[in-house]
Amino acid sequence: MKELVEVIAKALVDNPDEVVVTETQKDEEIVIKLTVAAADMGKVIGKQGRIAKAIRSVVKAAASKEDKKVIVEIQ
Repeated sequence: MKELVEVIAKALVDNPDEVVVTETQKDEEIVIKLTVAAADMGKVIGKQGRIAKAIRSVVKAAASKEDKKVIVEIQ
């Protein structure tokens, strides 16, 4: 899951070197934290949060194959 979020985020931003993705496991769920440069935050979130929702949907679909719950946090 971490690699998937990283590939998507790096394709969206102007500064792909500043994309940091961390993955932590809490009980039954996986928390993925996506950190990007301040200038790229709007590109990752999108108008009315549409791109952020799309990223979460793709990750949720990939996680459903493995029967895991994944939470994507954008910082």
